[in-house]
Amino acid sequence: MKTKKLTVMALLISLAMVLSYLESQIPSFVAIPGVKVGLANIIVVFALYKLGVKEAVAISLLRVGLVSLLFGSGASFLYSLAGAALSLGGMLLLKRIPAFSYVAVSVLGGVLHNVGQIGMACLLLETNVIVYYLPFLVLSGTIAGVAVGVLAAVLIRRIDIKL
Repeated sequence: MKTKKLTVMALLISLAMVLSYLESQIPSFVAIPGVKVGLANIIVVFALYKLGVKEAVAISLLRVGLVSLLFGSGASFLYSLAGAALSLGGMLLLKRIPAFSYVAVSVLGGVLHNVGQIGMACLLLETNVIVYYLPFLVLSGTIAGVAVGVLAAVLIRRIDIKL
């Protein structure tokens, strides 16, 4: 891997970690626990379009692991990993279809992130009752996905990376 690409990836991982930490310090603005914007996903969407699939996957997984190690727990790692994996998988598939915009890809990622976390909660808590929480998380994932997608689209259009 080229030094320039490695440096850009390291900077993006660092930025994603800072955004994750900052977001964890913001009090919840809704009465539904666990609802977050997912600011670090701006970086993942940006990397997906500007660097490529392997790089976006690496950035996302390293961010999840490092943030969980530094600021989280084993359970938070499992929830984040499940959400990130499902989100990335969906975004990778939707990105292949030219008709879908950055925002659409981000919205799917936001919704699937919440679906992945609910799935992990069902496994860890050994109950399906938590699925009733899903409609609220789908709505919040859609709203957050639009916000993240719009911000990522601005960055994608304005930042030119030559690797």
